[in-house]
Amino acid sequence: MNLSVIICIMTTLLGPALGKVMMCYFGSWATNRPGKGNFQVSDIEPNLCTHYIYAFVGLTANGDIRVLDERNDLPTRGGKNNIGKFVALKKTKTAPKILVSMGGWNAASTNFTRVVNHANLRTAFAKNAVAFLKKHHFDGLEMDWEYPCQRGGVKADKKGFIALLKELKAAFVKEGLLLTAAVGATKHLATPSYNIPELANIVDYINVMTYDLTTASSSKVVGHHAPMVAASYQEHNATLLQNNIEASIKFWLKSGAPASKLVLGLPLYGRTFTLAHVTLTKPGSPSAGPGHAGRYTREAGYIGYNEFCEKQFDANWTRVWDKKQKVPYAYKGNQWIGYDNERSLAVKIHYAKKLGLAGIMFWSIETDDFRGNCGCGPYPLLKASRTALHSKKTLRGGILYNVEEDEEDDREEDDIEENDREEDDREEDDIEEDDREEDDTEEDDTEEDDREEDVQED
Repeated sequence: MNLSVIICIMTTLLGPALGKVMMCYFGSWATNRPGKGNFQVSDIEPNLCTHYIYAFVGLTANGDIRVLDERNDLPTRGGKNNIGKFVALKKTKTAPKILVSMGGWNAASTNFTRVVNHANLRTAFAKNAVAFLKKHHFDGLEMDWEYPCQRGGVKADKKGFIALLKELKAAFVKEGLLLTAAVGATKHLATPSYNIPELANIVDYINVMTYDLTTASSSKVVGHHAPMVAASYQEHNATLLQNNIEASIKFWLKSGAPASKLVLGLPLYGRTFTLAHVTLTKPGSPSAGPGHAGRYTREAGYIGYNEFCEKQFDANWTRVWDKKQKVPYAYKGNQWIGYDNERSLAVKIHYAKKLGLAGIMFWSIETDDFRGNCGCGPYPLLKASRTALHSKKTLRGGILYNVEEDEEDDREEDDIEENDREEDDREEDDIEEDDREEDDTEEDDTEEDDREEDVQED
């Protein structure tokens, strides 16, 4: 199927989904993006999510919180006052909770390591955090340190991080503030970084970043960055076998995190690759590096859904649904994209509900098709996800689908394909048997002719 086929989602937003949270991050730098990718706080629909998280603020070496872009974040000196506008979302009818996230991928471990491993700095940070949240009217703080003990950190970070969280929690409880943590999803990321039982006992929610599990910078082959299960090519490698949602969530549950605190991370973007060979397009095929940068996000190896969905108007793209990993991918020429759509998100949300997880979270709101440029209205992925969070059904092509039946259809298709393969094998065996019998008959006839010739010579 090519991308000229437009799939629209028509959905109605409902109220809170039986207490399930739906957290949405806002990458504040998106207000500086060009063209149709330019995203302002005013573009946010307040009733989409139960929690909105402002990304990011930084940590100083002295245990204070600093804004990363004063002109963007604050009203001073003619600034945009995005923090003030963002916090104002909670004054709307649905009154979502508004949090701010500290850290992110671009934040080095240096200051985190210094603060968590000094008691006086931990105490100072807890005090400063409360002051910052109250000053800007946030409802809570997320700690997004990527990752304790890694990327410039030290072994003591694991213990120090827990000590810091305990101080924060004690201070936050008095003020009615939320404390959450964004964490590395996989076993090989989480094991050296977190004391999971203690972490789970302290924070209100654990946002598991089950995306970016395979990227052009971490893999020499193409692969989806947020699949449900491992691909066939990953099954004989213990590390690669962990790079999927099912393995990650099972690890966190087995390690002592209660389902009621785990929030499943979902991406509103894709990861891209450049194929080494244009004829080899399946997951596990050789990669020549990251794919082309998107016109709005302008980052090689990364593409917002709003950028990707515009490609549906180019008939030369081929889309594939990976029945094993329950995710779609697309390719054209030497470009390969692993992304999420309404169907794959519904499968993941169904899984989260089945396990009794606290809910879902999205990175990040500004890369959904927030303008509705692709013909399906604004925020098609978030709205479809909202529907899936409320029921076993999701909307695709204007039709309600039962997610369990959808998965059953995949299994039936697999059975049909397997039966077809077995039937083909039987037919091939029959043909080979017929050929052997025919060969035997011909050999018998030849031997008989030879005997007759011998008799005639006598």
